[in-house]
Amino acid sequence: MGSHPDSAPPQDASQGLPYCVEDHDLGYARPKRVVCIGAGASGLDFAYKLNKHLKAFDLQIYEKNVELGGTWYENTYPGVGCDIPAHIYEYEWAPNPNWSSFYAGGLEILEYFRGTAKKFGLEKFIKLGREVVAAQWREEDGTWSIQIKDLSTGRVSCDWCHFLINGGGFLNHWQWPAIPGLDSFQGTLSHSAAWSQDVDLTGQKVAVIGNGSSGIQLVTALHPVVGHLTTFIRSPTWISTTLGQEFAGPNGANFEYTDKEKQEFVDKPEKHLAYRKAMEDDLNNGFKSALFDSPEQAAAREALTKLMRARLGNRQDLIEKMTPTFGVGCRRPTPGVGYLEALTHKDVTVVFEGIRRVLPHGIELESGEVIMLDAIVCATGFNVSWKPRFPILGRGGIDLRDQWKDRPTAYLSMAVPNFPNYILYMGPNGPLSHGSALPSIEHITAYVIKLLHKAQIEGYKAVEPSPQALSDFIEHADTFLARTVWNSKCRSWLKGGKEDGPALVHPGSRLHWFHALMSPRWEDWTWTSSNQNRFAYLGNGFSTMEGEGRNKSWYFGDPEVAYKALLY
Repeated sequence: MGSHPDSAPPQDASQGLPYCVEDHDLGYARPKRVVCIGAGASGLDFAYKLNKHLKAFDLQIYEKNVELGGTWYENTYPGVGCDIPAHIYEYEWAPNPNWSSFYAGGLEILEYFRGTAKKFGLEKFIKLGREVVAAQWREEDGTWSIQIKDLSTGRVSCDWCHFLINGGGFLNHWQWPAIPGLDSFQGTLSHSAAWSQDVDLTGQKVAVIGNGSSGIQLVTALHPVVGHLTTFIRSPTWISTTLGQEFAGPNGANFEYTDKEKQEFVDKPEKHLAYRKAMEDDLNNGFKSALFDSPEQAAAREALTKLMRARLGNRQDLIEKMTPTFGVGCRRPTPGVGYLEALTHKDVTVVFEGIRRVLPHGIELESGEVIMLDAIVCATGFNVSWKPRFPILGRGGIDLRDQWKDRPTAYLSMAVPNFPNYILYMGPNGPLSHGSALPSIEHITAYVIKLLHKAQIEGYKAVEPSPQALSDFIEHADTFLARTVWNSKCRSWLKGGKEDGPALVHPGSRLHWFHALMSPRWEDWTWTSSNQNRFAYLGNGFSTMEGEGRNKSWYFGDPEVAYKALLY
């Protein structure tokens, strides 16, 4: 573990004493220790960017799993995959021309993250099998005190950092459904997020509870191999055409890239980029349909209603109950190629009735009917409250779980008043239903790198968003989102698992989100200096720009150089 810092003076060290000029150049980067929770998509991007763009830092990533990869390591159920085209589900700094298919499976995505971490030397920052179990802000020296549990031994050790980055992810705290008698079931009981590869359901009577994306993928994958499948659906969901429909196979089907196509992407990176940009452009064109009364929303409802009817064929009973009354997008639309067709299969039973309890050998419905089963698969998702699973104590000892007891709120989804030097990825009111997550993660990282650089160069001890800035942001978000489909009456993890809860997504399009993050509003943040004089960072009168070997006339030859950072 790192030792406690002694290079930066305490905040009040010079109070009452004559001001002294600090003996360093303007541009000097004060050393910062950073701890990141999680080595999934967010943690790896953060490690790469921190290593590339900052100096004088010490980074430690703690990952609770025995491998990196986050959700793609944890989710291994049959049919697991990404509904985003593979070629736009990748880092901009690590393009992959060798995706095997248009929509990649979970294992291939995991291999992409493994290979990327290895290629760019990111593994050195990661300690596996280590779970952060507590964190507390120390006001006196502007650091976080952290407790880490070694999951192989149970030993708890301590670490510290100036900045705590939570890249643990949102959909990773899986939980069993609250169904009476679930623990009495004597058959095979599985959860989609904790799948055992030893489970063999061939020829068995199997139930799948839940019809989110995991449930949809499971039903599609399992029904050809089990004896009989019963799927329990609490509420309908829109089964959409695939994202990137124009680029997918016939009727949105997946397809494999040929060796020739993959080699061409390798040999002609400009063609690979053009292909990716065409799909990303298409994806970024869809936000108008999120506006509740827009012609695009009406067209989406009409098109998807027609598509779902066609896929369900003559099953009028399913058509009536499977077609939602809420707007397209209130729950994240799921492509689900083959799912609706599976529901019409003779060996599949669709149950919309509520579950009264689980019995040792089956499920009893509210009507009293008992369905005998060999196996139950719970595709019932995750704890979607946003509350951290461990205590995070901020200023004055306030627990983030208590601050968020009524509603989770975060400034631009990534920072919280009372919790200095704490950043979370894809928090409440983030771009959670706005296409591929990886570009969104990269824009968060870029913002955070700017914040860390400012803290290093200008000598700040602590930074947090102001309560008023958060209040204004939430007021704007709630007011705007009232006009969107996310305000419809539907139970969705985009609303914290509530039917009528406030929408917890970004109030705008993906490009709106990217644009908003490009030029940080530092006036929305409260900055605490390490020195009593805010201009102490100016130092000894010299600049790092005039160091040995530096270009000391960089502003000559380019009359627009001072404005380039403003052009977007």
